Amino acid sequence: MSWTWHFTDASGAPVDAEHPEHTNQGDAESWLGEVWRDLAAAGAVMATLKEDDRTEYEMPLTSPE
Repeated sequence: MSWTWHFTDASGAPVDAEHPEHTNQGDAESWLGEVWRDLAAAGAVMATLKEDDRTEYEMPLTSPE
């Protein structure tokens, strides 16, 4: 089982960003919590968490205000 994040920009195009494989969902979510601001600065607006080929969920990369 492999958990990875995939990122898209405002037009829905993939963002070329680091997306290491994680062995569990918690590690993947913790990693995103540490780097999401850098990803947003690189143009990512949406993050999709996948377990192998299955989409677990999507979430916007926006700062709560």
